Amino acid sequence: MIGRILAVALLLPAPAPLPDDPFDVLVFSRTAGFRHDSIPAGVQAIRDLGAAGGFTVTATEDPGVFTAAQLDRYEAVVFLSTTGDVLDAGQQTAFEEYIQRGRGYVGVHAAADTEYDWPFYGELVGAYFASHPPVQPAVVRTEDRAHPATAHLPRSWNRTDEWYDYRTNPRDTAHVLSTLDESTYTGGRMGADHPIAWCKTLAGGRSFYTGGGHTPESFADPAFRQHLLGGIRYAAGEAQADCRPETGYTALYDGATTGWSQAGPGSFTNTDATLTSTGGMGLLWYEATQFTHYSLKLDWRMSGDDNSGVFIGFPPSDDPWSAVDNGYEIQIDATDAADRTTGSVYTFRAADQAARDAALNPPGEWNTFELLVEGEHLRVLLNGRTINDFTNSDPARSLAGHIGVQNHGPDDTVSFRNIRIKELSTGC
Repeated sequence: MIGRILAVALLLPAPAPLPDDPFDVLVFSRTAGFRHDSIPAGVQAIRDLGAAGGFTVTATEDPGVFTAAQLDRYEAVVFLSTTGDVLDAGQQTAFEEYIQRGRGYVGVHAAADTEYDWPFYGELVGAYFASHPPVQPAVVRTEDRAHPATAHLPRSWNRTDEWYDYRTNPRDTAHVLSTLDESTYTGGRMGADHPIAWCKTLAGGRSFYTGGGHTPESFADPAFRQHLLGGIRYAAGEAQADCRPETGYTALYDGATTGWSQAGPGSFTNTDATLTSTGGMGLLWYEATQFTHYSLKLDWRMSGDDNSGVFIGFPPSDDPWSAVDNGYEIQIDATDAADRTTGSVYTFRAADQAARDAALNPPGEWNTFELLVEGEHLRVLLNGRTINDFTNSDPARSLAGHIGVQNHGPDDTVSFRNIRIKELSTGC
């Protein structure tokens, strides 16, 4: 950020570009109970996504493919509206070991109505099916607008499907991506907190589940296809996301800028609950409260080789240079010196570049920072992985203070979403 303005206006199209490296996906749709007539449409949709997105798709209902040797061919396995007991004990063991080797699982709709007596699978899918009302329209509320499965969605997504209730709420063990608004349809039984899509990590592997996909028409819907594609890319390790459970955070920005103030030149546009930098060099800072012990999370996206950052630990001031001189900046910049690129504490400590590169989504895609401040100790997490560890030893500075996001200059376009904080006890 501070020091130079990059004159690069590289605007990438949405949705975000797909990876160059091919990968392989197995679609498994065996049923031992109810059989959905949407399965052929689902298989074809995933084949179409693979053809357009550079991954191969093998579709089967043969449980004999669940061996170590055969599963090792695939980066992710999709359970497409499977029902009942579909794998024997040996096949279950092979799949558990596959997940433990860091591979991925995608569950679609009735995947939650599968293998009720297999505890590992119950943990992997996140929650088991309980009941459903008739197919009808409903409003899906998007909670996570950074995950590749939901970043493209509006905050309120109107669609028609068969809406599952689940035996348990997965929020304590999974990261909820979207919920159902039960006031918009009839027959929901989970109440005000009704998750319908989520992701998680388990035993070294990745899991994504969506409750959509009952109807054949779902798989012709471009928004649902992109939702499914994002889940597959995450499960296959081709897109990064923070899928740790998240509770107890308070929104500082989720569309409303109450409590925020612009310091210095330039500003941020505020559209679709998204702040986008314009002009600069300035700082949008949260003046309502100072923070001492906290976890700050926020989602961000660069358009290209852009420059921005998150400032912490500075005193109140309408001069953005006060934050530079008194606080610390966690950098967002695709290319610069090691102590001035994404994840660095600007000019003070470079990120662990190997860890950072493994966790980082490229320009055009969303990323999530967590800045974990415990006294004068800071850990920076990118998409759920620690990439920097810094302790302030300068008595003239502190990690405690205000927080803000930078608008660096006219050639730098960086967007922010869902800035939230959880204050921690001093004993943490």
